[in-house]
Amino acid sequence: MRFRVGYLLPAFSLAFLLVFFYLPMADVLKLGLWENGPTPRYLFSIFNNSYHRWVILFTIGQALASTALTLILGLPGAYIFAKYDFPGKRVIKALLTVPFVMPGVMVALGFILLFGKDGFIAHILGRDPGIIYTWKAILLAHAFYNFPVVVRMVSSLWQRVNPHYEEMAKTLGARGFRLFWKVTLPLISPAIFASAMLTFVFCFLSFSVPLILGGYRYVTIEVDIFSTVMTLLDFRTGSALAVVQITLSALFMYLYLRSLDAYSKREEQRVLQRPRKLGLKDLFSLRGFGIVLYSLLVFIFIVAPLLAIVYDSLLVNGHMGLENYRRVFSTEYNPMFGVSTLGAIRNSLLFGFTTVVISVLVALPLAYLLNRWDFRGKRVIDVMVMLPLASSPVTVALGYIMAFQSTPLYYTFWIVAIVHSIIAYPFVFRSLSTGLSKIKRNLREAALTLGANEWRAFLKVELPLALGSLVVGAVFAFAMSIAELGATYMLATPEYTTMTIAVYKFLGARQFGPASALAVLLMVVSAVGFIVIERIGEEVW
Repeated sequence: MRFRVGYLLPAFSLAFLLVFFYLPMADVLKLGLWENGPTPRYLFSIFNNSYHRWVILFTIGQALASTALTLILGLPGAYIFAKYDFPGKRVIKALLTVPFVMPGVMVALGFILLFGKDGFIAHILGRDPGIIYTWKAILLAHAFYNFPVVVRMVSSLWQRVNPHYEEMAKTLGARGFRLFWKVTLPLISPAIFASAMLTFVFCFLSFSVPLILGGYRYVTIEVDIFSTVMTLLDFRTGSALAVVQITLSALFMYLYLRSLDAYSKREEQRVLQRPRKLGLKDLFSLRGFGIVLYSLLVFIFIVAPLLAIVYDSLLVNGHMGLENYRRVFSTEYNPMFGVSTLGAIRNSLLFGFTTVVISVLVALPLAYLLNRWDFRGKRVIDVMVMLPLASSPVTVALGYIMAFQSTPLYYTFWIVAIVHSIIAYPFVFRSLSTGLSKIKRNLREAALTLGANEWRAFLKVELPLALGSLVVGAVFAFAMSIAELGATYMLATPEYTTMTIAVYKFLGARQFGPASALAVLLMVVSAVGFIVIERIGEEVW
């Protein structure tokens, strides 16, 4: 029974990944590295081309700079959430996490409305701040996007720093910065490095932000692949660029997974620091002034773009109203989309729920297999099942075009739902793996001694205890599907237009009002999802 069921379900999951991830990726690698036999010709043509060479260097450079800026912005927030308790802390933490699952196109919209030539900041300064369509916009948007990763990961570990270590250091004379540098920083460094590597990977694979905010001058590898394939129809060069991207992102993802092991071990610390109550009197101290100043900075760069979208959604011809929302919920056919705007909302919800079902069904058997059984080759499978996280949506979509173009699956609802599931699946797997690893093995062993077989013990004992992690993974999968743009744009026919594509097309037509109204709906979905995550208290990183 253990062999038939215990290994059959993970085998189905691995077969799914083989067909819908590894084979399409193999087609991409083959086209970029093979022509009547192995050849580095197309790779050499990439590195010999000054434009492509500059794109690769810029992609790495902007990812490094974006990561540094994200750490500078996020570490003080991690300190505040770890050390202080104040009214509305959990709700604020959840809301600040919303940007992470927002569509990149919506992040770009918020920055255009805030920092654009006719944006709010320009009206205050009386001139164009010169941010949009430059590298500065890309860095700021990436910091906005990944700020929650640093805050959540570092604050989670900072809370678990054993207070006895700091107390002993104080008795030996360590104070202030010396105490932080010698004691606290080494203890939280795994979280800092892990969050930095994850941020770097996300910035390296970013698509929508550089596509919209970078203009024609600041192009990343992901945008270069998209333009080369979709505009120039040069699949050879696009595949060669994808080979470079896959190689670099796999290396960076390996470093992230190694750092995650150290982070997970430190996070097992059960002695939590009691946060200090932050009262009104504390705000008048030097430390309180720093917290207020930091909060103001966060408001400008994190909250203000969201508020700008909400405000613009209510603005119609210089007057406040709900006309933009009326257009969004209209059932009229929109020739720009191929469906009505209401149809785009329906498509997004259908893709989201389908993605949840598929990604959970694929991730759950693999998470159980790798957390409960020891076997030869376990480490190899562990790396293999996480590889989709190191692959960009545009590259995966390129593989689907080559692998499935001549099959009945192409041009259907299911090809989009499956590519969404491949993109979201690693986050579900990570969440479930974290939840299952926290369950004590003796509970399962007790169920087995009472006569339950392996899978009955899992369903009756372990799954209920890991339900929080399952819900978190499902919410995250839904949010990732709602936010996806690159792969959907490449694979979906007009009848399967999603909310994210609709926002992008509204932006392309300079219809900022309806774009903002749709973006507000996406924002609400993201906010509700992360409030659920915050209430459950599980992490997905």
